[in-house]
Amino acid sequence: MTQMLPHELANKMADRARSILQPYFRTRIPIQDKADTSPVTIADRETESALREMLRNHFPSHNIIGEEHEQLQQGGAFTWVIDPIDGTKSFISGMPTFGTLISLQEADLPIFGLIDIPISDERWVAQRGCGTRYNGQTCHTSSVTELQDAILYCTEPDPFSPRQLERFNRLAGQVKLRRFGGDCYLAGLLACGHIDLLVEADLKIYDVMAMVTVIEEAGGRISDWHGQAVGGPDWDGSLLASATPQLHRQALAVLQGRCPAAGRQAD
Repeated sequence: MTQMLPHELANKMADRARSILQPYFRTRIPIQDKADTSPVTIADRETESALREMLRNHFPSHNIIGEEHEQLQQGGAFTWVIDPIDGTKSFISGMPTFGTLISLQEADLPIFGLIDIPISDERWVAQRGCGTRYNGQTCHTSSVTELQDAILYCTEPDPFSPRQLERFNRLAGQVKLRRFGGDCYLAGLLACGHIDLLVEADLKIYDVMAMVTVIEEAGGRISDWHGQAVGGPDWDGSLLASATPQLHRQALAVLQGRCPAAGRQAD
């Protein structure tokens, strides 16, 4: 078998995920609740199984972390992190904003990220040091540097603790526009400059690792609400992604309670 480069295999994996997910979309399939009450379908599990098989065939010594099956730890430096359907709630309710996330880490450093939106035929691919490409074209975050000019998105506020919700609302009160919904699609929109801030909480490693490289290589910043790297052993599941370093610093100050509330109210 010819050895593929990681980015070549990742694109083929995303193509394979599309071929499984598209026929299931907007069909009546059984829905199960996992131990954490989040939903899962046969489409999630079938897709992850197919992606794992491709990884085992081409990179048998690499580690694998996925949402639906047990971690595969081989002891090497390279780890693939995959989420077959980021946005299962959207998938089962017929919303086309769900996606497949594929990333590769060397030790603890994310070096490759892919976000694929199968229904709208959109794909973001990023390699460390090589920029981010959207459907084959280089993309970049916006140049917004002030909260008052920023468009803020969040998938949903339900995962926020009362304290997090209070600080999120304080931040939302200072931006130009606040909207909800989108799942991993939001990271792609930020990488292309359509939105400026993304705030989430209660995430898992497979929810975020692809986003890290895609956003950073597009010129953005991404961290937890404390300004630390996402995905580490002490990570609390929070996420803040911003179009520019200046905007990131301002948003962090609000989320950390270091900035007084402004009078502006987002719609």
